[in-house]
Amino acid sequence: QVQLAESGGGLVQPGGSLRLSCVGSGFILSQSTMYWYRQAPGEQRALVASINSRGITTYIGNVKGRFTISRDDEKNTVYLQMNSLKSEDTAVYYCSRGTVWGQGTQVTVSS
Repeated sequence: QVQLAESGGGLVQPGGSLRLSCVGSGFILSQSTMYWYRQAPGEQRALVASINSRGITTYIGNVKGRFTISRDDEKNTVYLQMNSLKSEDTAVYYCSRGTVWGQGTQVTVSS
Protein backbone atom coordinates (compact mmCIF):
# COMPACT_ATOMS: atom_id res chain seq x y z
CA GLN A 1 0.00 0.00 0.00
CA VAL A 2 1.41 3.35 -1.06
CA GLN A 3 1.49 5.85 1.81
CA LEU A 4 3.04 9.22 2.56
CA ALA A 5 3.60 10.74 5.98
CA GLU A 6 4.64 14.36 6.50
CA SER A 7 6.25 15.85 9.57
CA GLY A 8 8.24 18.88 10.63
CA GLY A 9 5.64 21.61 10.68
CA GLY A 10 5.21 24.06 13.52
CA LEU A 11 5.17 27.66 14.61
CA VAL A 12 8.07 29.83 13.49
CA GLN A 13 8.77 33.54 13.52
CA PRO A 14 9.09 35.50 10.26
CA GLY A 15 12.55 35.04 8.83
CA GLY A 16 12.92 31.65 10.43
CA SER A 17 13.38 28.20 8.91
CA LEU A 18 11.72 24.81 8.97
CA ARG A 19 12.43 21.52 7.28
CA LEU A 20 9.50 19.34 6.31
CA SER A 21 9.90 15.62 5.78
CA CYS A 22 7.77 13.19 3.83
CA VAL A 23 8.42 9.48 4.26
CA GLY A 24 7.14 7.20 1.55
CA SER A 25 6.17 3.55 1.98
CA GLY A 26 5.02 0.92 -0.48
CA PHE A 27 6.97 2.36 -3.38
CA ILE A 28 10.45 3.55 -4.36
CA LEU A 29 10.37 7.30 -3.97
CA SER A 30 13.43 7.93 -6.15
CA GLN A 31 11.60 6.44 -9.15
CA SER A 32 8.73 8.92 -8.80
CA THR A 33 8.13 12.59 -9.25
CA MET A 34 7.33 13.98 -5.83
CA TYR A 35 5.48 17.18 -5.09
CA TRP A 36 5.01 19.57 -2.20
CA TYR A 37 1.75 21.51 -2.13
CA ARG A 38 0.31 23.93 0.37
CA GLN A 39 -3.15 25.11 1.23
CA ALA A 40 -3.72 28.36 3.07
CA PRO A 41 -7.03 29.07 4.83
CA GLY A 42 -9.73 29.91 2.32
CA GLU A 43 -7.53 29.14 -0.65
CA GLN A 44 -7.08 26.26 -3.05
CA ARG A 45 -4.24 23.81 -2.72
CA ALA A 46 -1.27 25.07 -4.70
CA LEU A 47 1.92 23.47 -5.96
CA VAL A 48 5.08 24.67 -4.26
CA ALA A 49 7.88 22.47 -5.58
CA SER A 50 8.64 19.18 -7.28
CA ILE A 51 11.52 16.81 -7.82
CA ASN A 52 11.59 14.17 -10.51
CA SER A 53 13.35 10.82 -10.73
CA ARG A 54 16.44 12.46 -12.22
CA GLY A 55 16.60 14.92 -9.35
CA ILE A 56 15.47 17.88 -11.40
CA THR A 57 13.66 20.40 -9.24
CA THR A 58 11.08 23.04 -9.96
CA TYR A 59 9.69 25.82 -7.80
CA ILE A 60 6.54 27.84 -8.15
CA GLY A 61 6.00 31.47 -7.35
CA ASN A 62 7.60 33.36 -4.50
CA VAL A 63 9.28 30.35 -2.89
CA LYS A 64 12.08 30.43 -5.45
CA GLY A 65 15.36 31.11 -3.70
CA ARG A 66 13.86 30.44 -0.27
CA PHE A 67 12.68 26.82 -0.44
CA THR A 68 14.68 23.76 -1.45
CA ILE A 69 13.22 20.36 -2.29
CA SER A 70 15.49 17.35 -1.95
CA ARG A 71 15.33 13.64 -1.26
CA ASP A 72 17.22 10.95 0.58
CA ASP A 73 16.91 7.73 -1.41
CA GLU A 74 18.16 5.54 1.44
CA LYS A 75 15.46 6.89 3.72
CA ASN A 76 12.80 6.98 0.98
CA THR A 77 12.13 10.52 2.10
CA VAL A 78 11.60 13.85 0.38
CA TYR A 79 12.29 17.13 2.17
CA LEU A 80 11.26 20.74 1.85
CA GLN A 81 13.75 23.13 3.43
CA MET A 82 12.05 26.46 3.98
CA ASN A 83 14.14 29.54 4.78
CA SER A 84 13.30 33.21 5.19
CA LEU A 85 9.75 32.29 6.04
CA LYS A 86 7.01 34.89 5.68
CA SER A 87 3.54 35.14 7.13
CA GLU A 88 2.11 34.32 3.70
CA ASP A 89 3.83 30.92 3.87
CA THR A 90 1.37 29.92 6.58
CA ALA A 91 -0.52 26.88 5.31
CA VAL A 92 -0.97 23.15 5.60
CA TYR A 93 1.78 21.53 3.57
CA TYR A 94 1.21 18.24 1.77
CA CYS A 95 3.49 15.93 -0.11
CA SER A 96 2.13 14.02 -3.04
CA ARG A 97 2.97 11.32 -5.51
CA GLY A 98 0.38 12.14 -8.10
CA THR A 99 -2.85 10.65 -6.77
CA VAL A 100 -1.47 9.74 -3.36
CA TRP A 101 -1.37 12.37 -0.62
CA GLY A 102 -0.07 12.61 2.90
CA GLN A 103 -2.14 13.91 5.79
CA GLY A 104 -0.47 17.31 5.77
CA THR A 105 1.55 19.26 8.31
CA GLN A 106 0.70 22.73 9.58
CA VAL A 107 3.19 25.55 9.14
CA THR A 108 2.43 28.81 10.92
CA VAL A 109 4.65 31.84 10.47
CA SER A 110 3.87 34.46 13.07
CA SER A 111 5.56 36.71 15.58
